[in-house]
Amino acid sequence: MLSVPDAANKAVEYLRSLYSAADNILLEEVESSEDNKYWNITLSYQIFEKNILGGWAVPQKKLKVFKIDSKTGTVVSMKIREINV
Repeated sequence: MLSVPDAANKAVEYLRSLYSAADNILLEEVESSEDNKYWNITLSYQIFEKNILGGWAVPQKKLKVFKIDSKTGTVVSMKIREINV
């Protein structure tokens, strides 16, 4: 079975492959599925986005949840995680 640090690294690698501008990537949550087949890894990151005037805005904090096969390390899904503040 894939260890938590290995699953988290797989999630970070996947995030970076899709969002090269992602910065300050942090591990937020780890959860094993009830059947232990998957790791659900939540990562936060910051990304700078241009505002409508073309200038750079303040970095936005984003959250993603990665579902990772605990045997193969394959990323099965990536979903947006919303937080209520």
